[in-house]
Amino acid sequence: MRQPLEGLSRMRYPGRALAVGRDASGTFNIIIYAITGRSSSSQARRLELEADAIWTKPTDPEALRKGNIDLLIYPAVILSEGLAASNGKQTSDIDVRSGQSPVHVLEEAMKRWDYEPDAPIFTPRISGCIFPSNRAGLSIVKRSENGDSLRLFYEVTLIPGKGKLLTTYSGENKDPLQPFSGEPLDLDLVEDTVRAMAEAVYEALKPPAGAEDFRVAVACVFSKATGMKDRQVFIINRQERK
Repeated sequence: MRQPLEGLSRMRYPGRALAVGRDASGTFNIIIYAITGRSSSSQARRLELEADAIWTKPTDPEALRKGNIDLLIYPAVILSEGLAASNGKQTSDIDVRSGQSPVHVLEEAMKRWDYEPDAPIFTPRISGCIFPSNRAGLSIVKRSENGDSLRLFYEVTLIPGKGKLLTTYSGENKDPLQPFSGEPLDLDLVEDTVRAMAEAVYEALKPPAGAEDFRVAVACVFSKATGMKDRQVFIINRQERK
């Protein structure tokens, strides 16, 4: 029997993870965003709710001074009429107000974006959205063998208790890191509150006994299609739990 969040928990190092789905009761649409990091600079990040967005921010001023600000500070989840999420600046280009399909909106949003310029890893860009009409989509932009950007898009049917997951990496903790491949992974979303869902994701990312803990942060959003007033957010930052 498959365990809840099995697709995520079997990954030793997923990088960043993004899932869309619906809670078991069918009441709330769900977006989950999680960060893991191997280096000290990757670990020095946090998720922070500001106004109508959940931001990824560095906690180390030196990392901010030396690094690429576009890869360090970005809206991971935007809370508007619908929900948009990604692992980079591209979140702002996802127009959930459009009357087009989620796949069309993601295609338009990703036209000007390539994989991240973090050679030699070339981290993929993963993005997702949920419309007020209860339609959802996911996308990944990754480096092809010849160096071009490969853009893949998926329409997601929102089914109670089910979700779809993309991660930036394949899940293996080895060098060089391999990009995610294949179709989005299935998740069973059995938790009935936003806090319980975030805690379940955080627990799924827990390392085996004696292994290094790569967890950085988890954000979960429960949202009704009726709008901003029917929205719940819960964030876990590992640094705040020490």
